[in-house]
Amino acid sequence: MQPTITESYGNTSRRSLDVEDYIDIVRRHKAWILGPAFCSLVLSVVVAFLWPDTFVSQAVIRVVPPQVPETYVQTNLNMEMNQRINSMAQTILSRGALINIINTFNLYPRDRQRKPMEDVVEDMKAAVRIGAVTSVTAANRGVSAFSISFAYDNRLLAQKVTADLVSRFMTENTRDRTTQSVQTTQFLKDQSDTAKKDLEAIEDRLAKFRQVNAGRLPDQLQNNQILLGAAEARIANINANISRVNQDKMVLETELRTTRAQLNSLKPAAAEQAAAMAKSEKLQTNEAQINQAELYLNNLKEHYKDTYPDVRRMESQLANLRKTHERLVKEDAETRKTEAALPPKENPRLDAEYARQAQNVNVIIERLETQIKLTDVRAEEYAREMKAAEDSVKQIRSRIEAEPVGEQQYQEVIRDREVAKVKYEELHRKQSNSAIAEDLEKRQQGETLELLDPASAPLKPSEPKREQYIAIGTGVGLILGLCFAGAREAKDASLKNLKDVRAYTQLTILGSVPLLENDLVVRRRKRLAWLAWSTACLIGIIIMTGSIFFYFTNRI
Repeated sequence: MQPTITESYGNTSRRSLDVEDYIDIVRRHKAWILGPAFCSLVLSVVVAFLWPDTFVSQAVIRVVPPQVPETYVQTNLNMEMNQRINSMAQTILSRGALINIINTFNLYPRDRQRKPMEDVVEDMKAAVRIGAVTSVTAANRGVSAFSISFAYDNRLLAQKVTADLVSRFMTENTRDRTTQSVQTTQFLKDQSDTAKKDLEAIEDRLAKFRQVNAGRLPDQLQNNQILLGAAEARIANINANISRVNQDKMVLETELRTTRAQLNSLKPAAAEQAAAMAKSEKLQTNEAQINQAELYLNNLKEHYKDTYPDVRRMESQLANLRKTHERLVKEDAETRKTEAALPPKENPRLDAEYARQAQNVNVIIERLETQIKLTDVRAEEYAREMKAAEDSVKQIRSRIEAEPVGEQQYQEVIRDREVAKVKYEELHRKQSNSAIAEDLEKRQQGETLELLDPASAPLKPSEPKREQYIAIGTGVGLILGLCFAGAREAKDASLKNLKDVRAYTQLTILGSVPLLENDLVVRRRKRLAWLAWSTACLIGIIIMTGSIFFYFTNRI
């Protein structure tokens, strides 16, 4: 679209320009157009080739998942990989770490001479780029990885610094995970020990409370009822034993009275009559022993089972006594036959029969009196046991009937103990899991970093883009020249050609007279123009060549 001239030339507006007019303008102002374009070209070349190269070395680190599934061992770290990378980056890119790297690899030697170290550290920090964790394809499978890059004007140093940063990241990751895991385990251990001390303190307080209020606690009611039932059963058993002892005593007393009456009824005539049928002393002694053994055996069977050792021993003795009795009966029968053949006066046993029978009855009386005394002793023992059992029943009943002591306080202590126990068990479980996770980190079987792509050795600089800069600079100079030409054309109000004369004078042109100039002056002006342009081009070429030569001679 052709621009419309709105300015006035006298009383006539400027005419519209066509392509021929634009070509004519370029021809008239070619020096103003090419001059800035050439200057911009020279300046762009100089800047592009004097601008030092910037090489970017990049490495890719892979995030290796834990070797043991998390369903078996839970990690005790609560930071995601992106957060840990940012945390490690703050440590690795700290002022002290960067100063160490700068001094180790002798980076930025000129900047260190003219800038403070803080500015150099900031420049290096800006040259380091750490990417976020993303999914990349490696060996036909997706893995999580992030990149580390460093930009520097020396490609070999850029590669070395990148490799050093990678090594620092991997070391810092191992150290950081191990340190955090150890700190987590130690924290849980301290908390677990504190919870254990609290639980022991509550247990001690509960034990003292139970000791002071023994038997009156709310949870001892059922136990007291069981004890009460046992005590009442014991009283019933003692009553049964007392009744049995009293019955035995009554039987013994009746037997004692009968025996004493038998002793009083003994007469010499009866003794003589009995003498004929008297038994030998050994047989009577044997029968007394058998009776005594049978009574003692019956007494034992009332208190013990048949398998009791004393019962078995008495049964064995009683069997032996009965065998002896049978033998003595036979001997006594033979003796009586022999004595029966003698006259009564010549039988010496008739006179001693009464004394012997009286002695046997006295032995039985003494035995019965002894057994009565034993029953009295047993009755006294049962009475003492009865009194102790009744006192125990009274005490247990008083505990049951009494109001629970400090029930609310006791429930609070129980509740505090349960809470402390749950807390301790939970912390102990977490401590155990954290210790396993800590051992996993120490074995380096947790989430680790692995070098996927080593630090690259860049062959081409990433900055500057020389072709783009030169093209952009030349284009800016050309546009600036066109602006200069347009400005000069706008300020020039003279008539340039027949179109201007026809448009502004509104007259018919019959002919034109060409401009006549001195050939010498024209040639001199052309020579000066060519000299100026040649000199400018030569100087520009020399400057551009020098900058290009400087770049290639100082390139590493």
